[in-house]
Amino acid sequence: MQRAVKRGLARREVTSPTHIGVDETSFRKGHDSVTVVTDQPGGHVLHVAEERKTSSLSSYDDTLTEGQKAGLESIAMDMWPADIKATLEQIPEAQSKIAFDKFHVAKYLGGAVDQVRKQEHVALMREGWEDLKGTRYDGLTNLRNLSRPRQCAFKVLRASTLKTARAWAIKTLGMRLWHYTSRTWAEKRWKQWYAWAIRSRLGPIKKVARIIKKHLWGILNAVLLQASNGASESMNSRIQGIKTRSRGFRNKQRYIQAIYFHFGGLDLYPEGVCR
Repeated sequence: MQRAVKRGLARREVTSPTHIGVDETSFRKGHDSVTVVTDQPGGHVLHVAEERKTSSLSSYDDTLTEGQKAGLESIAMDMWPADIKATLEQIPEAQSKIAFDKFHVAKYLGGAVDQVRKQEHVALMREGWEDLKGTRYDGLTNLRNLSRPRQCAFKVLRASTLKTARAWAIKTLGMRLWHYTSRTWAEKRWKQWYAWAIRSRLGPIKKVARIIKKHLWGILNAVLLQASNGASESMNSRIQGIKTRSRGFRNKQRYIQAIYFHFGGLDLYPEGVCR
């Protein structure tokens, strides 16, 4: 595998990616991760770097020519400060190319709704009410995927005056603000959403609203560029599948080799051997 990956990387043709995604995938439990850069249209891994520091993503940017850097149209990522810093330092006009996609915003908002539900459930149970019992996943799941009884129960919850219902409504509105083609209108609607969220008196929702306000410029880029990190998230799942089937890896170099071997889109065969 090591020899095959070495051959494949040496043979890789010079290309100019236009839409890339940056994500991290875990190596071991905890915060031990590697940075993975994915070509969004092609669906293969362009670069893998150890850890998740500014230098990790910079090591990929250093391989690009000035023309290739300028040719990048969108860079989808989450709101990790090191990735943002590396991109702003290396890529021309990065402020208009970095896109914080819908998936990560939904993840933040979903976590906030769940925190509100937990806090309210504890308070209600103390008073002998079980209105939120068994509803942990209802607000995080697409309603179409719920069973008929759960859909009916959730509709009752949604129409109630509970804090959880209000948090869910705020999250749902946030997920409906991704279709605009005008930056002015998109910004206006997101600011209206922020005003509602910050006045909600729901601690977890207010915390996420402040994060979204700080990163609104990248969210607006994602809306207008229709940029998504879905390909990177899909790649992350496939990489974790390889790790599971391999029963883990002894060190990161072997892990990185396996990622390139399976998902690098490389020509791995020895010289003179055809597929």
